[in-house]
This record gives sequence, structure tokens and C-alpha cells, in this order.
Amino acid sequence: MGMATKQMRGHAPPLTQVMSADGTLIAFEQMGHGKPLIVVGGATSDAARMRPAAEYLARDLAVINYDRRGRGDSTDTVPYAVEREVEDLAALISRAGGRASVYGHSSGAALALHAAAHGLPIDRLILHEPPYSPDLEEHRREAREYGRQLGALLAEGRRGEAVELFFTLVGMPPEMVGGMRLGPGWPALEALAPTLAYDSAVMGDVSRGGTVPSDLAGRVTAPTLVLVGGASPEWMIDAGREVAETARNGELRVLEGQEHVVPPELLAPVVTEFLARR
Repeated sequence: MGMATKQMRGHAPPLTQVMSADGTLIAFEQMGHGKPLIVVGGATSDAARMRPAAEYLARDLAVINYDRRGRGDSTDTVPYAVEREVEDLAALISRAGGRASVYGHSSGAALALHAAAHGLPIDRLILHEPPYSPDLEEHRREAREYGRQLGALLAEGRRGEAVELFFTLVGMPPEMVGGMRLGPGWPALEALAPTLAYDSAVMGDVSRGGTVPSDLAGRVTAPTLVLVGGASPEWMIDAGREVAETARNGELRVLEGQEHVVPPELLAPVVTEFLARR
């Protein structure tokens, strides 16, 4: 297993790279002590974006916070397949000592579900609002159209339009997206644009219309906590409930008054309590 170490900017912990099965180098940072927990971010997220949550979790846990392939300090290998990202998690679990729990947010939760369904040695699984589509024709069609349109834009190198398409899909008003394009963070978002297709594949937008993958959820045997926000859209709560009911050892917890992104100081105690159960 290849390793290299370098220092991230600012006050971040030292960054290490572990080699995945296909030779891709996955960059991660370790912090805290205790039971190992790997944090998986969603679309447009990297280790830097997930660091506030990771730091709170590291008060009680040994946290691995990583850049998914194609993001931040991780390298990438084409062609993409969801199985390659599962192998990335397998390499990180190996680095953590052979077993670990996994927390995934948004489409990162969907990736964590894939990993657990593939039989990775995951002790406990926390799935935070995987944004699966309602199982209705209109929503399945919208997810498939998004996946195909995203692929076409990226194939033509139109990264900015691909990012705009994603933010429009998640409900951001056009004027807000336009303002973001003029902001200092836009180049970094364009750099992440190709990975939007990775998240779309993880969600099964084209293959399944973005609906809950009951076949995968039904294979998950690890104790599974599905988190949803009480102020999130009803379809998001319904998707979380379906995942919790389909997993063999799943439960749903509604975080009252919260939406898709939960403040780390509120999220960390919920995760820590679940991982501390006998």
C-alpha cells in the first residue's frame, strides 16, 4: 500500500495518501482518538468542506476525513466506476486498522451504502439524508435527464454550466447561482465539476432514476442510523425512512428543526451516541 505524507495549508492536520486498488492516491487526514470513523462528503464536497464536522467528531472518535477521488489532493483514474470509490473506502478502512464505522452525508451517504452493501468491514453506518428521488415517473425522468445533460456538458468541457445545472437541480435560485459565478469560490467548484458525474452515478440517476436502491439497502447488515432533518422536504424524509426500513438493522432519526446541512455541534453528539451503543 503506497503512502506519502505532506502538510496541508493552514491549521489542518497532516495529509496522508493511501493507494487504492487501481493506483489512485486518496488523500486523507486523521484526527482524534477512539473508535475509527470515516467521513464521506457529498457532491462538491472535499476534505476541507467536511473538516468542521470531522473536527467535532474527533473529540470522541478517531476520524479519517478524505478527499474523494478527483477532489482536493486525491488523484483520479478514468474511466470512473462506483466500484472504484468503494475500493477507495476499502483502502481507508484498511488504513484505519481493518474495520471502521462510516458516516456519509448526502450523495456521500449513498456511496457509504454502496460500500456496506459490497461487504466492506463496516461496524456501524450513519447515512445522513441520501437524496434519493421519489419513485414516481416524473421524478425518475427528471433524475435521468439531469444525469444525461450533466454528462453531455462535461463531455464538451462546459464545467461552469455543469455546476450551474447541479445547483439548479438542488433548488438554488438562478440569481444566487449567478452571484456565485462572480465569487472567488467559483474556480474551485469548476475544478470539482467532473466529480458531479461521479455523484450522479452513485445516486443511480440514469440507471435507476435516482430512486432508493432497495437491492443494496437490503444487503446491509451493519447497524444503520439514517438521519433526516425535520425541516427537510417531505420526499427527503420519506427516502430516509425507506432506506431505514429496507436495511436489515436500520433505524430512522429525525433531527427536529434541521435541514440538509446540520451544524457540527448538533450532529456530532448524535453520531457519537450511536457509535457508543453496545
